[in-house]
Amino acid sequence: MNVTQALHEQGQSNWLDNITYSMLDTGQIQHYIDQYSVSGLTSNPSIFDKAIGSGDYDDAIRAKAARGPKGEELFFELAIEDLQRAADPFLPTHERTDGVDGCVSLEVSPLLAYDTQRTVAAAKACTPGPTGATSSSRSPARPRGCRRSRRSSPRAFR
Repeated sequence: MNVTQALHEQGQSNWLDNITYSMLDTGQIQHYIDQYSVSGLTSNPSIFDKAIGSGDYDDAIRAKAARGPKGEELFFELAIEDLQRAADPFLPTHERTDGVDGCVSLEVSPLLAYDTQRTVAAAKACTPGPTGATSSSRSPARPRGCRRSRRSSPRAFR
């Protein structure tokens, strides 16, 4: 048993804080679930910025940009698509743990950190994905971010 499996056996949720096209295309996420007891995935704009800088996204960026989206809209369209794909391997974990684990999340744009109304709208735009309840969003832990969380994720505040 490796260290992450031992932690998982003790009740620790091990989340991956990274995502790339190659992780999705090669089955690496499933490998992490199977071999390292990874039970969720979270990401943020800086993680996607690094992944996009790899060049793996160039074709998708050109194709989407030709249809119209630019800047942050294009960026979040790519990010949400990746997270929706990433949610599929976590669905069995989500079902087995009754939603405690098996989620993927995306932090909303930091540019919205002080605008609760726009943050709520952005959070609702990216959840849930095609796999249902396994997709979620996060906000920075600031007073306004907490208000956003209460408004867009009432289930999280039982």
